[in-house]
Amino acid sequence: MYHAPMVGLRPLLLGALALFAAVFSILWARDMAKRYRAPTSGDADAMATHPGIPSLSQTIIGFVTNFFDTLGIGSYATTTSIYKLFRLVPDRLIPGTLLVGHMWPTVAQAVIYITIIKVEMASLVTLVGASILGSWLGAGVVAAWPKRKIQIGMGVALLGAAALMLVKALHWLPAGGATLGLSGWRLVAGIAGNFIFGAFMNLGIGAYAPSLILFGFLGMDLKAIFPIMMSSCAFIMPTSGIRFIGRGSYAPRAALGLAVGGVLGVPLAAYAVRQLSLVYLLWLVIVVAAYSAVAMLHSARNDG
Repeated sequence: MYHAPMVGLRPLLLGALALFAAVFSILWARDMAKRYRAPTSGDADAMATHPGIPSLSQTIIGFVTNFFDTLGIGSYATTTSIYKLFRLVPDRLIPGTLLVGHMWPTVAQAVIYITIIKVEMASLVTLVGASILGSWLGAGVVAAWPKRKIQIGMGVALLGAAALMLVKALHWLPAGGATLGLSGWRLVAGIAGNFIFGAFMNLGIGAYAPSLILFGFLGMDLKAIFPIMMSSCAFIMPTSGIRFIGRGSYAPRAALGLAVGGVLGVPLAAYAVRQLSLVYLLWLVIVVAAYSAVAMLHSARNDG
């Protein structure tokens, strides 16, 4: 049940989120400045890691993917599919670009959902902590992976994302319950699940569909799951993103396009078009994600 005395944890959580985002932004700005001063060669990989003002297309990608992310479709599979289909970002840089670029839009989503939806705050804080630990440990591994290993990992991740979205499209998700928090063995199961979701996000596996499935089965009200999954992702991205920034494993211009476009798309989706029908778009994303997964695995085979 929802406990009113726990409402005091809400400003603490929002304050911690602001701190994470601020530290991340400072480190990202420093890295961009450092890269801008460094000389670059003319090869495609070096150009992808050189900073600058994002193009209109990069910004539009950020707007569109985060617009539909706010409505529950997710942004990882859609962004990865666009990057792969049009060869906009080298494969090895895609995981870091997603984490770095989608950070600010996801923070905006978390603030909105924490503010407007009731959830038991002690459960929320505990689950977010588990996701942070999982993301930190996972990022240290994935950021150091070679290109072929990332291609295989992201290919499998995209297939998993397509399968989970198919479950959602076919309405096989659990109906959920009435509780706004977890306790006992359900809380333990939620902590373990969120730890795993945090680690897998470094491979491009979005946490939205897995969260809806897990916490729905654990008896939570489906609306109360939104603050949990949005907050978890909002803490995961700066936590993991810092490690990818440190290793230079992201595309700065593409990431900045996601951030700029995303912070414009999130509030519009949250407040203006919540009744938009997404059925056909969801099926399109499933098909594109599956195709991109096959393409990613095919590239890994050719590079092997």
